[in-house]
Amino acid sequence: MTSPQFDDHDLFTPEPDAVVQLRSVTVRRGAKDLIRDIDWTVRDGERWIVMGPNGAGKSTLMQVAAARMHPSVGDVGLLDEVLGEVDVFELRPRIGLSSAQLAGQVPGSETVQNAVVTAAYGVTGRWREEYELDDEGRALALIHQWGLARLARRRFDSLSEGERKRVLIARALMTDPELLLLDEPAAGLDVGGREDLVRTLSTVAADEDAPALVLVTHHLEEVPPGFTHALLLREGEVVHAGPIRETLTDEHLSAAFGLPLRVSESDGRYSAVAARR
Repeated sequence: MTSPQFDDHDLFTPEPDAVVQLRSVTVRRGAKDLIRDIDWTVRDGERWIVMGPNGAGKSTLMQVAAARMHPSVGDVGLLDEVLGEVDVFELRPRIGLSSAQLAGQVPGSETVQNAVVTAAYGVTGRWREEYELDDEGRALALIHQWGLARLARRRFDSLSEGERKRVLIARALMTDPELLLLDEPAAGLDVGGREDLVRTLSTVAADEDAPALVLVTHHLEEVPPGFTHALLLREGEVVHAGPIRETLTDEHLSAAFGLPLRVSESDGRYSAVAARR
């Protein structure tokens, strides 16, 4: 299908059911394009995987989708708003984000409960702000939901890597977001921690009331069952995007990672090995 052609002077209006809509988006730093000419649409109810090798532009794409980075070129629609025409401080609480960069901003001395509840004000450390009882109750409910109840009063810097990941996901859900972005949530986990997280994310993906969900990874084994679509990146450009079974194929994964790969799938779980020459 031929992609629609847009005139530079077209007024950009996001499609009604689009949670994220990028049109010809490029992010440039100096002489380098971190992502280039990206067209991508995430619709309500979809669960997306974003994959690609290191340096492919995955985290940059998530920063744009989280309204934390503006494109150098192109248009970005987020939750019926247009980036550059909306107050991002009003938009960002509608988008849940978990990332390694965010983890580095949480004070190590902060308790788990405070690390979660402070998302209500869009800050990472509790200071003099006052929180409603509803906020405190929601934070505790999320802490229980993500298996962190016994850690509620523990310092963030005393947690294991897997525990920190769960805290960040609970925090990302604190504002009841309409879009949830998880940037490599399984990075650094051992097999047990990864499988526990994959199982939980599969449950979230199956929940019709859950927000649109985008998960970044570069390991097929981390793809939870129930995800519907995939976007493959290489050197800042889209290799392929579409329904997950049409995208996570030998051909497309090999092109994305620059290596002949053989992909297998069983009960919604994927894996890949180098193809025999």
